[in-house]
Parts: sequence; structure tokens; C-alpha cells
Amino acid sequence: MSDVQDRVFKAVEKMPAFPKSVQQVLALAGDINCPQKELVEVIKNDPVFTIKILRLVNSPFFGLSQEVTSIHHASVYLGLNTLKNVALGLAVIGAIPKKSVAGLDMGAFWLHSLAVASVSRMLGERLGATPDEAGDYFVAGLLHDVGKVVFALYLADEFTEALGLAIAPGKRLYDAEREVIGMDHAEIGELLAEKWHLPVELKDAIAHHHEPEKSVASQLVECVFVGNQISKRLTFGNAGNFEVAPLPERIVKRFGMNLDEIIAELDSLDEEVDGARVFIKLGESAS
Repeated sequence: MSDVQDRVFKAVEKMPAFPKSVQQVLALAGDINCPQKELVEVIKNDPVFTIKILRLVNSPFFGLSQEVTSIHHASVYLGLNTLKNVALGLAVIGAIPKKSVAGLDMGAFWLHSLAVASVSRMLGERLGATPDEAGDYFVAGLLHDVGKVVFALYLADEFTEALGLAIAPGKRLYDAEREVIGMDHAEIGELLAEKWHLPVELKDAIAHHHEPEKSVASQLVECVFVGNQISKRLTFGNAGNFEVAPLPERIVKRFGMNLDEIIAELDSLDEEVDGARVFIKLGESAS
């Protein structure tokens, strides 16, 4: 193993583990035969987590017609998959530092991530994803760039150098990372997804969000790819990568539209992103 690879693996190991309750939620949610009651009980045993989830569920982000007062009710109204995604999103945000690190402005980083999440969910719904499935698209978009945080925290000098190179027109950040570090943020993001035991489809979206053609044709991966390009084109936040990639032919065929035509269809995007900000606020809060 090279010195760089060794440092990368050590960096991933340094990332905080999820709270036990979140680990249990992920394990249970991955079991299609998991009883709803069992998942609810795991969350209820973590009072701080319960409060965060209920605040999020009752926010305009979900727009429910009546107040949800218990995790049981939340599981009934939202479904177990959405409840899992809420727990996962809050847990990842809570595991990441609030302060900017190594040239990565965390406010701008999360705004970019929220925009990708919101677009991914909107596109998924347009392609037929159910409301419960659409939560997978949102979380995949929210977490697609998590590898950058590992670089920023534990390979700060190299990541700062890569960010500097990526300012040049035509230079993609992940190419600059490969030049300087020997790996890109999608690759280290995949390693972190394995450490956290994230669902396979989510790990795939993180690993291939820049190069969807390297994954098995996946609607989820392709929606995250498009969401990423739209977030950059419309300058929602900044995660260090400014180059807007052209849509591969298979993605143009899937949507029946080019990038500008897709953007024109997303007339509620500003409101969607604004409503999703509560995710970050609650994830970062201590209680």
C-alpha cells in the first residue's frame, strides 16, 4: 500500500462513527422483514434523536397537514424508508464539523449539497419515484460530496492544493484530486460509506456521482449527477468544483431533455432548497 493510500484509509478511520441508535436504524431498515415497532423502539430510546426527527417531520420540509407527536406516528405518516433517510441525513450532518476546514466553507458546501438533494428528489419524482422512494434521492444528493470533508479534515494541505488547481477554467476538482492525492473525493466517499454501512444504492451514488457511466445504469445515480450539474450551473453554494459537465447521451435519453430544458422545468427549486435548510439546522444542533 502506498503512503497516500495509507493516509487515506487512516483518514476514513478517523471520521466519527454514527451513534449506536443510528447504526441500529440502518441495520434494521436494511431488513425488508423488519417490524415497524422494532425500528420505532430503537429511535425512541435516543431522546435527543427523537426530538430532532419530530422537529424535522413537523417542519415545512414535509408539509404534513397535522402535527406528528410521536415516532410511531412519524413512521405511519412517512413510512419506514423515509424515517430511515431522515435519521441517516441528520446523523451524517451531525458527524461533520460545523466550522469551515481547509478552504471548504461549510455553509456554502451544505447549500450546494441541499440543492443537489432537492433537485435529485424532484427529478426522481418526475421519473416515477414514490414519495417514500424519493427520500433515497434526497439523501443521496445530500451526501454525494461527503468525501471532500474527509480530505478537508485529514489531508488538508493536499486538498487545498487541489482546490487551487480546480479554479482554472476546464479543470475538474476530481481530476485535480487525483493528480495531487492519488484518489478523488468520490472514491474516498465510497470508503466512508462502507465504514458507515450505508445502503448499497447510496454508496453507489456517492462513488459515481461524477462518472455515472461507470455504474450500472441507475436512475438514482443519474438524478444525483444531473442535480450536481444544475447546482453548479445555478451557483447554489460552492463545494470547490465549478465545471459543469455535459450530460451523457443515456441521461439525455432518460429525461428526454437537455440540461437547460430540465432546469426550466424546476420552477420551485428555490423554495425546495429553502425548505430543506432545516435539515442542516437540526443536524448540526446539539439537541
